[in-house]
Amino acid sequence: MSKEIVIVGGGPVGLFMGIALLEHGFSCTILEQRKELISDTRSLGIHPVSLELFDQLNLTETFLENGIKVFEGIAHTGKRLLGAVTFEQCPEPYNYILINPQNETERILRDEFLKRSPSSYKTGIEVTHIQQGSDHVDVHYGENGHKKNLSADFVIGCDGKNSRVRQAIGIHYSGKRYPDTYIMGDFEDNTGLNTNAAVYLPAEGLIECFPLPGNKRRWVVKTDDYVNSPTAEQLSALIKDRIGHSIPVSTNSMLSSFGVQHLMAESFQKGRVFLVGDAAHVVSPIGGQGMNLGWLGAWNLALRFKNGTTEGYSTSHQVVVKKAAMRAEMNMKIGRKSRFPLLKETVLKGILHSPLRHILAKLFTMRGLDNWWV
Repeated sequence: MSKEIVIVGGGPVGLFMGIALLEHGFSCTILEQRKELISDTRSLGIHPVSLELFDQLNLTETFLENGIKVFEGIAHTGKRLLGAVTFEQCPEPYNYILINPQNETERILRDEFLKRSPSSYKTGIEVTHIQQGSDHVDVHYGENGHKKNLSADFVIGCDGKNSRVRQAIGIHYSGKRYPDTYIMGDFEDNTGLNTNAAVYLPAEGLIECFPLPGNKRRWVVKTDDYVNSPTAEQLSALIKDRIGHSIPVSTNSMLSSFGVQHLMAESFQKGRVFLVGDAAHVVSPIGGQGMNLGWLGAWNLALRFKNGTTEGYSTSHQVVVKKAAMRAEMNMKIGRKSRFPLLKETVLKGILHSPLRHILAKLFTMRGLDNWWV
């Protein structure tokens, strides 16, 4: 195969896209604006559907060496245990969610891409313009103050929700902003939960916590309004007030606020240019689907390149994104303030002690979104 493909954006999705294309025999170049990898933890969860894709690219073992396997998530009000969702009954061997901080995920994928094609990863690149011809695409960019041009058979935009690629080819991007806002932070783990995740559902709103490597834990707390400059003390006070647990404030290593959006491009393809990951779609981060959803889209597109036609990529993956967005919205609704907390507790407890908990386990591990490649 002699086709040359340019990937704009060298984050986790762009790097995975590149590895998948190389594995299928294509030549590709990644153009990344940043000169350094990210330094913070950001997205954490790697779902079984992604680990199965990693298997096909010989990536899984490296991730397992670094990550934490979460086999169970407990649901609690802060005063009473409601039940648990266990992933151990899900299909083996990946009957768990793997926790791996995004900076480590990006480092692993970059190293794996460089092993396969060491000269094809370029940093400090700012794409300025894209021009499509009948049989090629020209990518215009700046590098070290110089204007340059690269011609390719296809271009794939993996450059985030503010995608220059998407803007350059004029694809409309729209959606909605939810009222939900959160603070999240990483702290030393003093919960005694070991490798379990926990979701607390007090009347005042959701609190989640997940294990991190290095005996740390990620806390996510629902807030009434967006907090511009959150503090570790503020996050600690919310957790203490709602569930009575004191976190070690002095050990804080990451802290941020975020709101929630659902955005999607009207099409994920225009001519010889494709959109993957956040450049194509954004869903709520509650549930940890976003990065994994990008990998699913990248795999979808890579296989279509391998099979000789990209027809159907956009429409098929839009269906997957809509399903994921619905699940994310369900997760948010469960975590909102409740006027009738006892009713919500009773319903959730009933579900968690019935066969429906097995369906929840499948939903939380992203099963059933898309398995067309099996």
